[in-house]
Amino acid sequence: MKVALVHDYIKEYGGAERVLETLHEIFPDAPVYTLLYSPKYLGPHELKFKNWDIRASFLQYFPFSEKLISLFRIISPYVFSSMDLSSYDVIVVSQTGAYFPNLVKKGNAKLVCYCHTPPRYLYGYPTARKPSKWLLPFIHILNHILRMIDFKAAQQVDCFIANSKEVQKRIEKFYRKKSIVIYPPVDVARYKKPNSKSRKNNSPYYLCGGRLARAKRIDLAIKACLSLKVNLKIFGKSFAGYGEELKQLVSSSLSLDSKFNIEFLGEVTDEEKFLLMANAKAYIFPSEFEDFGITPVEAMGVGCPVIALKSGGVKETVIEGKTGLFFDEPTEESLVSALRKFDQYFCKKIKRKDCVKHANRFSKERFKSKISQIIDQTFRYSCL
Repeated sequence: MKVALVHDYIKEYGGAERVLETLHEIFPDAPVYTLLYSPKYLGPHELKFKNWDIRASFLQYFPFSEKLISLFRIISPYVFSSMDLSSYDVIVVSQTGAYFPNLVKKGNAKLVCYCHTPPRYLYGYPTARKPSKWLLPFIHILNHILRMIDFKAAQQVDCFIANSKEVQKRIEKFYRKKSIVIYPPVDVARYKKPNSKSRKNNSPYYLCGGRLARAKRIDLAIKACLSLKVNLKIFGKSFAGYGEELKQLVSSSLSLDSKFNIEFLGEVTDEEKFLLMANAKAYIFPSEFEDFGITPVEAMGVGCPVIALKSGGVKETVIEGKTGLFFDEPTEESLVSALRKFDQYFCKKIKRKDCVKHANRFSKERFKSKISQIIDQTFRYSCL
């Protein structure tokens, strides 16, 4: 098969980019078509894309293009529809929910879309950016037009693969299309798990992080830990100024003589992240309407329990009472209650080996096997 990969844009490194990285491992000779490629913004992950055949659109050469990511969604339908990939046998699209990559000219090629989510900003889900009130009337009109374009793009897809049952429901609701669920890959097998002695810490901490965007609700974790006077470490890159808001929240609430600490670590390498998870008391995941949530699975993969908001795809990955706990409302009070419950009853009850065993369900090997099978079936027969 002659295969092409398509991704919205490559400027941040999160769960969607991890999937793209694994797709590229399956098809190492496949070129990657994208709207924009900005390696300098990828932090410690820049080298992962160094030797790829990445073919960015003409928007790559716009002045300050990295700052215009949000505005580019208006013209992204035109940009992707101008990409002629009809010479390929199979086009594998990694749809992050930012733009409309399914609009590429496919000709007789089969188009397989791995959908992380339909665009959240078009269908009422929380997003990273908070628009100005005076722009709302214009945004409502624009989003109506973009929803029609998004639906049209979805009809080009020969086979939809959803990253969770949560996203599978969205695909059926908004696109009127069936899909197959294949959970994203979580590669923790190559990271050494610290032994029990290395986990002992004179200052135990909770952990949260990833992409520091508003929809992730890291502010809830900070408020809850401030209320309980417990240590919290936060890793990840700030998005749309949210990180600075979080730091201001801490500085305005934390007294100088506090014996506990809220620590911002910034971007970390995979090795550093997994070590943080392995030594944490628990990983806090307060994200609202999460599509899948790859960091909770990564945490469980090194034996770290998860305390998560009972919302979105995380309901499919955390087992209540066995690998973590849920809290029901996106409020400080609800999370505080869950943290107390965890500390009193479940901190010793939840076994790290159970977390690791459960996380193995989401292994990279399983993902590669299922993706390869589906793409082969789509190319040779039809989408099942």
